Amino acid sequence: MKKIIRFLGIVAGSLAISLFMTLMNAKADDMKSYTQPFQNNTTTLSGKSVTANMYFTKIDYWDLKTATLNLNYEVSQLAADQKSDITISVNGIKFYSFRPVIKSGMQTKQIDIPTNLISGSNNLQIYGQVINQSKTSSTLAQTPANWLTLYKGSNVNFQYYLKPPEFKINSFYNHFSGADTISWGQSVIAIPKNASNGELTAATYALTGQTRTLSTDTDQLPLTSFENSRSKKAKYKIIVALYKNLPPKYQRQISANDVRNNGFLKLFYQKNKHVLVITSQKIKLLQKAARFAANSELMEETQTPTEKIDDTTATYSSTLNYNGTAKLTTKGQKLTGAGHQEAEFFIGLPSSRTNSVGSKVNLHLRYSKNLNFKNSLATIYINKKVVGSHRLQLAKADNDNFTVTLPANLKLGTSLVVRVALDLAPRSTAVSDNSETPWAYIESDSKANINSQEKNDLLFSNYPNLFIRNRTYNHIVVVRPKKLTNYDFQTITNIFNLIGAYAESNTGSVEFYTKKPSTKVLQNKNLIVFGTPQSNHFIKELNSSMYFKFNKKFKGFVSNEKLSIEKKYGENIGTDQLLRSPYNKNLGLLVVTAAHTQDVYTATTQINFSKNIMQHNGDAIVVDQNNNIYSYRFKKQAVLNKKLSLKQNVQKNSKLYIYLAMTIFIAAILIAAIVLLLLKNKKPNGKGQQNDEEK
Repeated sequence: MKKIIRFLGIVAGSLAISLFMTLMNAKADDMKSYTQPFQNNTTTLSGKSVTANMYFTKIDYWDLKTATLNLNYEVSQLAADQKSDITISVNGIKFYSFRPVIKSGMQTKQIDIPTNLISGSNNLQIYGQVINQSKTSSTLAQTPANWLTLYKGSNVNFQYYLKPPEFKINSFYNHFSGADTISWGQSVIAIPKNASNGELTAATYALTGQTRTLSTDTDQLPLTSFENSRSKKAKYKIIVALYKNLPPKYQRQISANDVRNNGFLKLFYQKNKHVLVITSQKIKLLQKAARFAANSELMEETQTPTEKIDDTTATYSSTLNYNGTAKLTTKGQKLTGAGHQEAEFFIGLPSSRTNSVGSKVNLHLRYSKNLNFKNSLATIYINKKVVGSHRLQLAKADNDNFTVTLPANLKLGTSLVVRVALDLAPRSTAVSDNSETPWAYIESDSKANINSQEKNDLLFSNYPNLFIRNRTYNHIVVVRPKKLTNYDFQTITNIFNLIGAYAESNTGSVEFYTKKPSTKVLQNKNLIVFGTPQSNHFIKELNSSMYFKFNKKFKGFVSNEKLSIEKKYGENIGTDQLLRSPYNKNLGLLVVTAAHTQDVYTATTQINFSKNIMQHNGDAIVVDQNNNIYSYRFKKQAVLNKKLSLKQNVQKNSKLYIYLAMTIFIAAILIAAIVLLLLKNKKPNGKGQQNDEEK
């Protein structure tokens, strides 16, 4: 009996251990990992004390367990009696310091970030200093040039458990639009395979409303059909369809009364999958409901599982919070130590606009009074270019403001790196690292004010600004194949991923057509046409206007003045062509086409992300099946709207015109004065002389 009991005890113990290990493994399997790269480019800093700012975000539905900084850096060779220190802080609290190994080439350092220091939006600062060492003391070194390089690719890796979404639209939205969810391919927008043009328009509004909030150049939110395997596997899904076209399992759970005169959003939870259905019996209300879903503020405010949208619902209120002004730092930045020091600040900018006349950076400083003010300066760099300097003054040490104006021709791109260099010259040459050490403080109200103008060149270097005006869609008409394949869905996703990233508002219009639009539409809209000549017959009509033309049978492209094309090769390439609309020379036309649907999709891989489109400066792109990519320029004059170009030139050269007008005005006054003087002198020599003779 004892043996039986002992045996059962062993079995029970084994089962308990097995169950415990199973539970532990299950828990471990639930642990998620996500790596968030910093947006900063590679930068090199100089000065005995330097600071760089980077930013990362913790998503609110994470139960964060660990966060690890992967820092890619390089320290240049220092003198034999010099050492360098690097200190890391998060949100103003220093938590780690180390002395890097001095060797050539990039190094990587993994540093655990205390999770209690991490909030939603986080500022990570990297401080570096070079120290002179002697037997008796350590002092800050004289300025070494470019001693610390911070490489692009540095990131923060998170380990966490997911908090499940609540049965509310705002909670679903947070998970659906989460950077990790999209990166894992767990979010999709799905529509009927044979969706109408109106349904496609609604889905596009929902899609672009999401893509404009994405912060990466690697992940995108796909538009798919109900039947697509990715749609079936997705954990978070938005379905956009007319009520009659909904899958039956959803249609049965939505009352016809709810959708008769309303757009309707309803949340479903089934088998660990979360689905938000957007539907209506009317196309206009379906599109309005989709605009509601494209408004992040409204979605984050909706704490119910359903929402009705009628004709009176305000959905056009979604705009990105950017008014041209961005703070350099939210908490201020202190630099301590004599000599040259630098602090760097990264600012993201809207993609759709470029620097114009009058952009400025305002720096608000406080600094110590024990400086040699004849030699103490503050210098501002924008993207590595000097834009202005300012001499520090004793009288302004407690409150010094100065502003520099950016050159109008300085290209900024989608981000702005402001580097503040401070030369804090001490009164004496021997300065120890103590409380009397010179210092400067960059106040939190220091800011960059970027005036902007819409670009006006019909080139891929300016794409997709043609399709953006007043920060929203610029009357876009899309002519698409009548029957959409999986590659066609991917093509639409790629095209509107970038357009959505540039749109700051959901108020513009997008229209889809399966046939050639009316003359009125063609003359007043910017066109996007995609597909093969067989799937989209409108392309055959446009062939004569294209740079890369199809052969007579429309089976492949033929040679032109830029590229010799072998027959078989021409059948297996895709093209993106940015043309003047043949229906209105002040409007644009994008044609994405190839002999095969897969090659059409391949062509759009060059116009889906900013990092890809930035590689192309021409107006035609060719991509072959071996991923060889070629870019060409055909237009000699790239300006699209000459009236807008003239207006921009006037704005750009406004000061010159003012000086010219003043010069002409002064010259006119001088000429008038000379003429009056001559006339005055002529009178005595005429009438006066005659009177003398008469006498």
